[in-house]
Amino acid sequence: MEREDELAIIRRAFAKQTLAAASVEDPRLEQAFAEVRREDFLGPGPWVIPRTPGGYLPTPSADPVYIYIDNVVQIIAERHLNNGQPSGHAKWLASASIEPGDHVVHVGTGTGYYTAIMSLVAGPSGRVTGIEFDAGLAERARENLAAFSNVCVVRGDGASVPFDAADVIYVNAGVTRPADSWLDNLKDGGRLLLSLTTKENFAAAEVRAPGAVFVIQRQAHEYLARYVGPVFIIPCESARDEESEAALAQALKKRGRKRVTRLYRNNDVAEDRCWLRAPDWCLAYS
Repeated sequence: MEREDELAIIRRAFAKQTLAAASVEDPRLEQAFAEVRREDFLGPGPWVIPRTPGGYLPTPSADPVYIYIDNVVQIIAERHLNNGQPSGHAKWLASASIEPGDHVVHVGTGTGYYTAIMSLVAGPSGRVTGIEFDAGLAERARENLAAFSNVCVVRGDGASVPFDAADVIYVNAGVTRPADSWLDNLKDGGRLLLSLTTKENFAAAEVRAPGAVFVIQRQAHEYLARYVGPVFIIPCESARDEESEAALAQALKKRGRKRVTRLYRNNDVAEDRCWLRAPDWCLAYS
């Protein structure tokens, strides 16, 4: 059997195991995980991955078989930046419900691996706008995604870079609040995948406590909200402010996140209905 045929079988098994770990059944998403070559987005091997015990260790060789596992792969050690855990992204991508023909905006595209998966799920009639703050990562993503004709990578601040109205906005970094541009540029029915984190959720090399992922869906001038699960993720360069962070820190200490159903772009909501109450926005139960 040819080596590439072997790797194709490995990728198909990886895709099935990844979606099973995320409790997701989505044939289009599974096919995308099976088709995208993870090694093309990680730089030359051997690659560094976390092992227990032992911390981060290099793979025995540059054989791609070692990276088709449900684990992060180190991208930039000094920044604690990884290619994220596949099952976590599978769960979030399924929650974002990308459909063929959708315009997806990927904030924090990194080196482009999950951007590539989104491009296959959106299909040839859809498109993906990848936004990356780090100039070096943005250039790597452009090179890695050159073969994906429905992807455009933009270098800039994901909270302020202009983009066309989106069906899905996938924020691949921790924030303390939704940026106005994300909520403004969601199409009616559009979904925003939002990872809310505080400084305590990612401090230096030590992850202390999880943040919370929500899917926000726009319906005309209203925003529905649904809790997806906990998150450990690198902080965003923007979409963070001290007052929202303080409100989020208090909210994360209490129960109720699973009952959240609405995001309001004001705080004119009764206190007993709020899970998170910040100066000009809140997450509420109804």
